[in-house]
Amino acid sequence: MPANKKYLTKSPWIKLSKLLAGSLGGYLVTISFHAALTRVFPKEYVMVTSFITGYLLWATLLLVAFLIPQAWKTWAIYALAIGVCSGIYFI
Repeated sequence: MPANKKYLTKSPWIKLSKLLAGSLGGYLVTISFHAALTRVFPKEYVMVTSFITGYLLWATLLLVAFLIPQAWKTWAIYALAIGVCSGIYFI
């Protein structure tokens, strides 16, 4: 059964924005999250576990980007998460 046309995005720019938010934004959130974890746990442990948890978190954030209806909300949420995690790391 095909998808209902009224729920599909028509603009290629919105599709591109969601794809970039999911892939690039998700990657930056993943990196900043694991950098923030180095303030709590030893760096060696975070590096070892980030090989698995990094991919899982990135893949989840990639899917979440397409679940949020507006692309700008995705960018805003990811920018806020990057800011919070980077702030924890640099403080």
